[in-house]
Amino acid sequence: MLREANPHELQKLVVENILAFNPSFWIRLAARTDTCKSEDDKKDYEELALSVMSTVDRLVHKTNEKIESATDVLKGVLKPVVDDVEEISWPPRDPQALTLMEKEISQREQEGQLDEGFLAEVSAQLRQAKEDGDKPGLEAMLQKVLQLYASKVLSKRSYAKKGEEVLKDEQFLETIIQAPEEEWNNILIKGLTLGSGEISPEELSAVVKKRIERTLIRTEGGSYQQRILTEYLKGIESRAEEIVRVFQGKP
Repeated sequence: MLREANPHELQKLVVENILAFNPSFWIRLAARTDTCKSEDDKKDYEELALSVMSTVDRLVHKTNEKIESATDVLKGVLKPVVDDVEEISWPPRDPQALTLMEKEISQREQEGQLDEGFLAEVSAQLRQAKEDGDKPGLEAMLQKVLQLYASKVLSKRSYAKKGEEVLKDEQFLETIIQAPEEEWNNILIKGLTLGSGEISPEELSAVVKKRIERTLIRTEGGSYQQRILTEYLKGIESRAEEIVRVFQGKP
């Protein structure tokens, strides 16, 4: 049941069966992981273990506290890049602010706080900012939150190794996924064969499409998570196509 559950159902299952997560359960889960015949299945169990652990940990530590709402979580994530009078400037005036926001996202993701409710809240505020048209700083900031989230989640699972073999196209894609969006151009120019690299545009396109297919399979259909992760990957694909057009002298 835990394996087949979506994030919302998983949290409900953990709450309803909290006393089942004893040493015997974790030993059994570790045994299941060790007997997996494929790396994908093994990673699925490892990710399940992390998800369950973070949910149990939250329940234990928040028993006598009010669990933060999605709006509270977003405010916490944005705190490093919003000044004392809550003015929004982008990019942040403090060079360290973005690093602090990235750490905040990483920590809250590990604690299971960046759930569908959080993603829905960010998406709603981003949509409103675009409609208003007079808050470019807020729009860029929220877009950055979603980029950092997608990078963090997609980086959890690596496909760059097949046994002892290193798959260079997968490794190249993972390098882009983990990099800040503003560094994509430089990485693509250095990594593609049109520049000074070893990966052809066709190879990169194929591996991006494969990662999108894997993401669609491993996320809940129609969820905010699925949309945000696939949009991030499509953004990488679009940027690569732009670079190729520039090298080919096309407008």
